[in-house]
Amino acid sequence: MTSTIESQVRDEVEALHRFFVGWFTGVSPNDAIEAAFLNRIDSEFVLIPPAGTVLTLEEFESAVRRSHGTNPDFRIAIRNVTIRRIMEDCIVATYEEWQRNALASTPPDNARIATVIFRRDQSLRWLHVHETRLPESIATAGPYDF
Repeated sequence: MTSTIESQVRDEVEALHRFFVGWFTGVSPNDAIEAAFLNRIDSEFVLIPPAGTVLTLEEFESAVRRSHGTNPDFRIAIRNVTIRRIMEDCIVATYEEWQRNALASTPPDNARIATVIFRRDQSLRWLHVHETRLPESIATAGPYDF
């Protein structure tokens, strides 16, 4: 059963980040935001990006909507998805998010580790994400060949 959950978590993390790439590059149509993004996110969602701010779902959604097509060369690679805890109604996992040509980040080629809490019901719903930059020695070593 754990391998099934691991696959579901990995697939979900990769799917949401594929949406972000498609959205930020402008490849995804405007109406993709509901099915590919908002339907995955819990109404109580909170994001804490590397800068340490706290974004509610409303604030994060607003930022995402404004960013459609603003970064045509943006790419993401997801690495090292790891289940940390499985509970009855939640799953805690970590993953590395490697970004290339991220215009909104300094440096634009960067790497972060994220802790995600998924709410478990019919599907996995993103409840909480906390991102921290990977140490410079790791991030600058790459690879950024994605």
